[in-house]
Amino acid sequence: MCGLAGEIRFDGTLADSAAVARMAEKLAPRGPDGAGVYAQGRVALAHRRLKIIDLSEHAAQPMVDPDLGLSIVFNGCIYNYPELREELIARGYRFFSHGDTEVILKAFHAWGAACVERLHGMFAFVIVDRDSGVVTMARDRFGIKPLYYSQVGKRLRFASTLPAIVAAGDLDTSIDRAALHNYMTFHAVVPPPRTLVNGVRKLPPATVRIYQTDGRFADKCYWNPPHERRPEDAGLSREDWRDRVLDALKLAVKRRMVADVPVGVLLSGGVDSSVIVGLLAEQGQTGLMTFSIGFEEANGEKGDEFVYSDLIAQRFATDHHKIFVPSSELMENLPGTIAAMSEPMVSYDNIGFYLLSREVSRHIKVVQSGQGADEIFAGYHWYPKVAGANSVVDAYAAAFFDRNHATLGRQLAPEWLADSDASRDLVAAHLLAAGAETPVDAALRLDSQVMLVDDPVKRVDNMTMAWGLEARVPFLDHELAELAATIPPEFKLHDGGKGVLKDAARLVVPHEVIDRKKGYFPVPQLKYISGPYLDLVRDALSSQAARERGLFRQEWLDTLYADPASHITPLQGSELWQAGLIEMWLQTQGIGS
Repeated sequence: MCGLAGEIRFDGTLADSAAVARMAEKLAPRGPDGAGVYAQGRVALAHRRLKIIDLSEHAAQPMVDPDLGLSIVFNGCIYNYPELREELIARGYRFFSHGDTEVILKAFHAWGAACVERLHGMFAFVIVDRDSGVVTMARDRFGIKPLYYSQVGKRLRFASTLPAIVAAGDLDTSIDRAALHNYMTFHAVVPPPRTLVNGVRKLPPATVRIYQTDGRFADKCYWNPPHERRPEDAGLSREDWRDRVLDALKLAVKRRMVADVPVGVLLSGGVDSSVIVGLLAEQGQTGLMTFSIGFEEANGEKGDEFVYSDLIAQRFATDHHKIFVPSSELMENLPGTIAAMSEPMVSYDNIGFYLLSREVSRHIKVVQSGQGADEIFAGYHWYPKVAGANSVVDAYAAAFFDRNHATLGRQLAPEWLADSDASRDLVAAHLLAAGAETPVDAALRLDSQVMLVDDPVKRVDNMTMAWGLEARVPFLDHELAELAATIPPEFKLHDGGKGVLKDAARLVVPHEVIDRKKGYFPVPQLKYISGPYLDLVRDALSSQAARERGLFRQEWLDTLYADPASHITPLQGSELWQAGLIEMWLQTQGIGS
């Protein structure tokens, strides 16, 4: 797990190594164990390394294979690299390292861009072919690893974070109005290729992009599993699906233990992280380190779920670390949390993951985490509503959107409102596309392929990598997800949601963890904004930079200031925090209007 950056010129001029160095410096927290630069003519590549697999310098990046004429920068982890390595050796390839980076390089030489279909893992990489001049970039199936880029004329820049590209300079930093519509409506989810910044875009998940020497490119989506029933599965019972899910999950968890350093677990106390701990214990892991976090209460709302994480830690005899964050420390670390965001994310989970990752990184470098289970196995409250709706688009928007287009028009300044209902149009196109058998299937596909990528997955990457910590997500094993996509919705929806996963979990963890109300990282101070938190947000929104930008109507902000706790979105978020966060993020990153 690392950070990558680079610049490619398509006009015959030299790549700007100084700009690439500025990007690499911005990525330093993602890779505290090493740094490398490769510059040759029109190509400049940089890398920051977190040593997880093959701790020697043989696996350092940028990695250049002069015999094959290929150079690579790579961020992520390929869990089946040992098997691929043996297959490539059998084909006559010789290796100078023992890590997964070189396996990608050789696999690319052997199978071309189609090599991505053989990779089990999370990855973003860029490969330059010395002889042809062709540049190939790719991103994993769920976009677990980020890849941002900026193309100005005949110059391409790319990096693992948006702020890194901003640091390189010479960039259009104006705000994309359609992306702003997504942020304010689609719960801060801004799907690719857009970002809030007009001059920066991001490669979609499950995509390979190939650039020719003149800068022209073509994209290929290499993974889009059908959310439909298979005839051969017609007679399967609830218990059959349970057993299939459990077997696939066991394999997914086992795969993610591949490392040359210890691997721990982020333990929230929910069913998802608990079953990961249980399966690791079942597979013989001893001395497993687990980590939980909690916050002060606010407005009568509890700020921790230690009762459940303690139960799992005791049951499986883990080396458990419990972190309690007083309000003063929460306030103190908000600027760091916002600075760590590649894009503004409104979920309160961000500060939780940021502080949890800080603590975890003092002990280990790799953890498994439970993200993705809700989007794969139907854990959210809107799936039953969608199931019985006349219009899947209307039902989804009513449950998930923070506001509709008309309401947004009363909150944004007129010049910042998109010309059309950009968020609803985007969601409708995904929900109504072919390949989803039922409305629930359509919603699950949208959430797993769009929402998940730019909310939970991005949050975990940004907050863990801020402390040089690698997070692995077994619920996003693509074979597990392919299986889940074929399961009839009724098996997912029973038992209050995630039914088939809960059935499997009952064979592993105590029922108290399963038969509980669904929880999150509760951070009540950011939901019921008052005192110093209100001062912080008001100061950001009334600053000179905010006034010059003029995103919001002042009368709307005044209404929020008067009673923040009364303005809560359908997903239980604070409208004031949403407005304040985008302004704080823009100011932190030095991004103009």
